[in-house]
Order: sequence, then C-alpha cells, then structure tokens
Amino acid sequence: MDEVTSTETSSQEVPNAECPLWQYVTKVEKPPGAIVKKGGNTYFKCNYCGVVYLGSYSRVKAHLLKIVNKGIKACPNVTPSHRLEMQRMHDQVEKDKLKSEQRSRIPLPPPIPGHGPIPISPFRRQEGSDSTNLVDGKRRKVAGISPIEKAFQNATRYELDSRIVRMFYTGGLPFNFARNSYYRNSYAYAATHNIPGYVPLGYNALRTTLLQKERAHVERLLKPIKDSWLENGISIVSDRWSDPQKRPLINIMAVSDGGPVFIKAIDGLGEFKDKHYITEVLKDAIKEIGHEKVVQVITDNANVMKSARALIEGEYPKIFWTPCVVHTLNLALKNICAAKNTEKNEVTYEECSWITCIANDASFIRVFIMNHSMRLAMFNEFNPLKLL
Repeated sequence: MDEVTSTETSSQEVPNAECPLWQYVTKVEKPPGAIVKKGGNTYFKCNYCGVVYLGSYSRVKAHLLKIVNKGIKACPNVTPSHRLEMQRMHDQVEKDKLKSEQRSRIPLPPPIPGHGPIPISPFRRQEGSDSTNLVDGKRRKVAGISPIEKAFQNATRYELDSRIVRMFYTGGLPFNFARNSYYRNSYAYAATHNIPGYVPLGYNALRTTLLQKERAHVERLLKPIKDSWLENGISIVSDRWSDPQKRPLINIMAVSDGGPVFIKAIDGLGEFKDKHYITEVLKDAIKEIGHEKVVQVITDNANVMKSARALIEGEYPKIFWTPCVVHTLNLALKNICAAKNTEKNEVTYEECSWITCIANDASFIRVFIMNHSMRLAMFNEFNPLKLL
C-alpha cells in the first residue's frame, strides 16, 4: 500500500498549503465506466482505495479523515496512523489560518471617550450630550455605568454594532442592504429565541444544500400557477437590456392570469444576435415550458424580432407573435413628432409638435442631472422615482 501511495502521490501536483490532503489523492479525467459520486467539480482518485469521486477539497478531507454525514464514503484503507498524521496536518493548517486572521484583524473602534459605550436603549441620550446630572442647580458627573445601561447591555450592543458594520465595510456590502427585511428579521429572531452556540452559515452550505432547499420551496409556491398554464395558456414575454456591467441580457418571462413568472435570463455576450439566434432562444423557452401551453410570444418591434416571428410561427402555427404595445406607441409618437416628417405629416406635426418640445426638455433635464453627482444625489433623496 505504501508503494502504491507513493507512486500515486508523485504524479500529483504540489499540494496547496491550505489544502494539504490533496497530496493523498490524484486528480484524474472522468474515466469511462467509473463509479462516480457526485458533489463537486473535480474528479479525484483516492490513493488508498482507488475509487474515483467527484468533489471539492471538503470531500477529500471527509473521505480521508472518515468524517460522517458529508455525502461521501469514508476510505476503508486509511490506517489509524495515516489518519492521525493527516489530522495533524489539517489541524496545523487550521491553527495557522486562525493565527493569520488574528494578526490581520483590525481592532474595533473604542467607545466615545467620557461617554462610555454608546447607548442603544429607548432611553438613548442625544449624541454629544454630557453625562451629567443637575442636582441643586450644580452639575456633577455620573460615576460608572447607570443601571439603565446595565439593563440594556449597552456595552454588548455597541460591540455587536461594531462587528456588523465591519462586516459591511470589509465585504463591500451596499448600505441599502441594511433595509432588507430578511437581514433585520434574522437578527431579531436570534435575539428573541436566544440560540446558544449558533454558528453562522458557511460558504458550502449557502451554495449547495440551502440553495437547493430554497429553490425547491419556491418551486412548490409556483406549482399552483404552473399547473394552470395548460388550461389557461400563457404568453412568453422577452426583452433585451444591459445590466450595470454592460452585459447584453435577454429576459424570458411567462405571463398568465396567475401572474408573471421569471423563467431565465440569457447572457448574449459575444453572440451575434441575428434572427437565427433570437429564434433559438425563444424556441428553447417554448420547449422548456411546453408548446401546448404557449399562446403567444410578445417582443419589441425590432426588425430582427419580426424576422424571428416568421421562423417561430412556421414551426409552431398555433403560437402567434404580438408586438409590444408600449414600444409601438413609442415608435408612433417618434414618427409623428419628428421634424423630418413634416412634408408627409405637416398637419399632424403642427398639432403634436408640443410633445417633441416636452420630450426634448425632459431629456435635457435628465442628462443634466445624470452628469452632475450632487444634483443626482438630491434627486434620489427627494424623489422615489428613478431616471431611466
């Protein structure tokens, strides 16, 4: 066994200092006919038992250290001495990581001098006020912490506030996230139920089991709506737009009497968005939902959409294409109010040219606000609407 292990290890890459147990397995391509256990993104073969698995470093660790309930079988060929050596290596890495975190950890800000911990209780004092009492017209300082501050654990509250804001600052979380009701309710729930020893969710739990559980829950909530699609029919609504990173996205939604349901968003970066590409995108959505449930497809009036219409209706005669009403009205107004069309629409333009003046003024104001950060901040503060 030792000879086999040394041979396998020699073909393995130098292990990462933070993942030392990689040296006891060999990364391999997916072998034909191999028994593969799902659960990660790397195929590896154990140097002890020779079984091929699919997983990340956490599964390698669980397999070699014989950790149960991790979705992978414990290796039967790892001897107690080898397991003890691996455990020592793993523990040493964890200790080094903890020491490194402690060395790089910036201390939290101290309370305001002379005021003690910042009170958070309903009896919170105004910021900048003196901690003094007036007795017989004379001012004297209050010694120590008041019973009210002790009752409301102001020192602990201040410490928790400092840790939360440090999480926001170091993680780059937007301040608007503090208004998220789920964020606030999670802390309120923990405070109300007093859960001792609770450890926050880890990286792997967030992206695997809990994500799958949340998705399954959402699917259960949508099931009554989707069950009605076959009887009542749906409309597929699609639009193209760009996200803040300027990636061209194509949205697909299913709209019925039960309400709109988001299906997917497709990243069209690097794709030539001709009629064939748009047709394939819409056809994939129709196949995913079921062509027998689809009544119509609604898009804008771009020429490429009109060309895709013929291809879709040719394959699905019972599904018809409908142009977007808002886009149609927008194009109609632009055509009517454009000065270049005065020869053909002289009378109409004379009656409707006021729309052009208002649109030009609104566009000028929008550009002015968007190009001046202070004006944009004032607009966002006093107006609930957003400039498009």
